[in-house]
Amino acid sequence: MPESTQMFKPHFHEEARPLAYYQAKMNGYTALKKALGMTPDAIIDEMKKSNMRGRGGAGFPTGVKWGFIPKQSAKPKYLVCNADESEPGTFKDRDIMRYTPHLLIEGMLIGAHAIGSSTGYIYIRGEYTREAKLLNQAIDEAYAAGLLGKNILGTGFNFDLTVHRGAGAYICGEETALLNSLEGKRGEPRVKPPFPAQSGAYAGPTIVNNVETLAAVPMIINNGGEWFAKLGKLEKSGGTRLLSVSGHVKNPGVYEIPAGSMTIREIVYNLCGGVLGDKKLKAVIPGGSSAPVLTADEIDVIYDIEPLMKIGSMMGSAALMVVSEDYCVVKLIKRITKFYEHESCGQCTPCREGCKWMEDILHRIEDGHGREQDLSLLLDIADNINGKTLCALGDAAAGPVTSFVKKFRADFEAHIRGGKCPNA
Repeated sequence: MPESTQMFKPHFHEEARPLAYYQAKMNGYTALKKALGMTPDAIIDEMKKSNMRGRGGAGFPTGVKWGFIPKQSAKPKYLVCNADESEPGTFKDRDIMRYTPHLLIEGMLIGAHAIGSSTGYIYIRGEYTREAKLLNQAIDEAYAAGLLGKNILGTGFNFDLTVHRGAGAYICGEETALLNSLEGKRGEPRVKPPFPAQSGAYAGPTIVNNVETLAAVPMIINNGGEWFAKLGKLEKSGGTRLLSVSGHVKNPGVYEIPAGSMTIREIVYNLCGGVLGDKKLKAVIPGGSSAPVLTADEIDVIYDIEPLMKIGSMMGSAALMVVSEDYCVVKLIKRITKFYEHESCGQCTPCREGCKWMEDILHRIEDGHGREQDLSLLLDIADNINGKTLCALGDAAAGPVTSFVKKFRADFEAHIRGGKCPNA
């Protein structure tokens, strides 16, 4: 792919780029200087023109989200970066923080100016020890250069930024659970409304954005919202997308493509070299482990939010997990369900109890003790979880179970009839 259509990947070749490199080779902080000469409304307008949709999974338009922040507030406003990249199969944000941390910092500075915030936090996954260290080094460089702190670039704009490390809880990827954790409370989702834009961190108006979302902001400001929108190939999706590709694929890794420009088949076979060992493809999980699975016959679909929704799955965090013909899908969904059972915060009864029941049943089937009625029972439990919890973790657990049982029922039945895994 030509570098002209890539915003991130040309700089993903070595360890973290220091401030000097970022300024010399990546036009570092020129977007900040431009933004500080713009009104907050003008910045938000450019973000709206860009068709930039949140890269964390929800896909909500970023400019619209920023516009929800009240212009006047008696309480401080906060900008929070969700760097709690805990969705299984997802690792693209890690590369942004590892290689171009100043890109994220500059994006946060611009976002803070747009919403009127003087305090920001990067809430980072606890396991990302190296990335947290690199971010703190970059923040120290920015403070030393007068790019963070008081009176930035002599404009009177103040912004302080802190890295806050999580403690390894998947639930803290949900924005309100993240805010609770940030405040030192138990990491569990809040009842909404109020939404964070009205009452978020410390009860102040708060915007929570994903790493990739914020890292794209400097390029949008430097080149214009319309330029960014034209990089995407669908009307509602602008820019490029970073993809995390893993599983049984010849060339796993982080890839960058114009939004809406390729089908899943093209990504797997043209971009990533095909299935490992030249085996047949059995399935693709298109958006991290919480996305409903697709069969090999369903991958001729444009890889973007609306096309995937139309066929009953989702883009999620843009993480494709490739499954080859000889891998046991019962074992796979059992492992996925075990993850969600372990990571449920326990606040909602359907999720707390239902995830454990589904895991126990899948464990029984995989171990060769399954019963015919177990498949109907799995679907019934999943239905009693889906849409009945405060946050999306319940849906994240129920959706995959439902899709696996419906699309690969023969595999489950073979385990039950044979009293063991056919692939064992």
